Amino acid sequence: MRITDVLRGKGTEVATIAPSQTVRALIDALAEHKVGALVVSHDGRSVVGIVSERDVVRHLQKAGAGLLDQPVSSIMTSEVHTCAPDTKVDALMVLMTERRIRHVPVLTDGQMTGIVSIGDIVKHRIGDLEVERDHLTAYITG
Repeated sequence: MRITDVLRGKGTEVATIAPSQTVRALIDALAEHKVGALVVSHDGRSVVGIVSERDVVRHLQKAGAGLLDQPVSSIMTSEVHTCAPDTKVDALMVLMTERRIRHVPVLTDGQMTGIVSIGDIVKHRIGDLEVERDHLTAYITG
């Protein structure tokens, strides 16, 4: 299985935010889109960084409420791990586990074409295992 199979099931929409937007706007966008992270992008297609709820909490603890008026660029992660649509799901699972990454943008020719979360990967993998189980059960009882 490849990441393109995961995207086929979940869709390719990616919620983004500009690096100049405030952390307050970020929190609103996270709630609006019901997601745990946003890709930071100037144009909605390129990846400048990624920022998550955890980033907000960790920086809020250090900086206090003044953080809410700071730009997203001040708390984003700028070294973003990405993958291609043809990346194998198992390989991405290993990367996400080893690097403790929860969200990975998917790039095609340098342009963002989707995003996958660890939850998306687990959901897809469970689906695969259920199909395999059903095939084995049918074979055994068949």
